[in-house]
Amino acid sequence: MNKLIGLMVFSILLSACGTAVSTPAPTETPQPESVDMSGMGGMEEMSSEPTEKYAPMVGGYYNGGDLSFIHTEASDAGVAEMLTEMMHGPLVVLVPELAKTPDELLANVFVFTNGIEGMGPFGFQPDIFDSVPGDEAYRPLRRVNLVEWAAGSSPRELKSVVELQSAETNGEVTITQPGIVVNMPILVWPGGSR
Repeated sequence: MNKLIGLMVFSILLSACGTAVSTPAPTETPQPESVDMSGMGGMEEMSSEPTEKYAPMVGGYYNGGDLSFIHTEASDAGVAEMLTEMMHGPLVVLVPELAKTPDELLANVFVFTNGIEGMGPFGFQPDIFDSVPGDEAYRPLRRVNLVEWAAGSSPRELKSVVELQSAETNGEVTITQPGIVVNMPILVWPGGSR
């Protein structure tokens, strides 16, 4: 490369003196006709395997509709262990530093600690999400909000933040933030997927 630049500078200098010099064209690097992927650990086969083998999808709700997501990392050891057991593996990795994520990089997930039985991490209804891919507020990192039905209330399945906020306003549920962050990328949502 330095030789080519030197030849070009020399050519320009000679041109200024009135002498014509031809600069050799850069040579192309030969490209292989085909690439042998056999040494790549069977990537062809891996691409057709179901993602559930690696990170099982979990159901949740957004704006009244169903969505599917995965858990990959958590800032709290107990939560990482609970989610790993809930998914029957694979490992949800402990990353304590996630708890230091600035608020503007977080979205919310609402996790029920009592109420209607279901597939949520505590054995109650699925989680509610406040944003999905395509929303300006979408972030895969989620601030965990624990939702608890009040004594004497009538638990029911809620499927949107609006329904949840109404229940909170009516004194039916309380919402607390324990300072836990979980990476929960959404893969399928109402009207979209990736």
